[in-house]
Amino acid sequence: MNHQVWIYLGWVLGAGLLGFGISALFSGWLKLSRRVFLVPYFGLSGAFLAGFALWSQLDLTALLVENWYWGLLAGIVVGAFLVRNVRSQPASERSTGLGLILDILWVGLGYGGMDALFLNVLPVVAIWQAFSGIGWTAGWPGRIAVGLLALLASLFVTLLYHLGYPEFRNRSVGLVLVGNALITLAFVLSTNPLGAVVSHTAMHVAAVLRGPETMLQLPPHYPAARAGLRASQ
Repeated sequence: MNHQVWIYLGWVLGAGLLGFGISALFSGWLKLSRRVFLVPYFGLSGAFLAGFALWSQLDLTALLVENWYWGLLAGIVVGAFLVRNVRSQPASERSTGLGLILDILWVGLGYGGMDALFLNVLPVVAIWQAFSGIGWTAGWPGRIAVGLLALLASLFVTLLYHLGYPEFRNRSVGLVLVGNALITLAFVLSTNPLGAVVSHTAMHVAAVLRGPETMLQLPPHYPAARAGLRASQ
């Protein structure tokens, strides 16, 4: 592998380490509330995404336009499955009125969209660009191999990010990996990031409407807050 490939792999490693640092610092140590936690998460991960796009000279228009219809279809199909899974989980209290609108925009669309870009889209794009540059994607065997590597890269970043949350340092992280594998596959198979963005945001919006405090998909959660919620019911 040439020098450029290693740099792209470094971006994937950097995303994983940054994700772990964000969740470990702002959730594991500082224990910020979900709404407040998203401020540094959006800022730091957004800056990382912008840096990658600038460094790699990524053509965002081409990425979004090419096969957009397949991406949208994949996002709807996978999103429907994930929403059904969310609705199978225990419901909890949710905000009402303006608070609910804020949660839908901030925790649903915003959080879901950033998760999709940071955990599902960036690793796939980095791996695809790295190995297409050395000719691996010229034929179908190579394209399949690179697609599998891209999926593994996405799961690597997803795993590190979630291990930063104390609540995922157990077997529940396996459920997160399964869900994110489906989301990433929606992008890999359709070759359009809408597959990941639509499905991930649909899952988050559904989780907001179902009740954030019992939704695995909406960290951070804190045991004391859950105990207080149960006591008030």
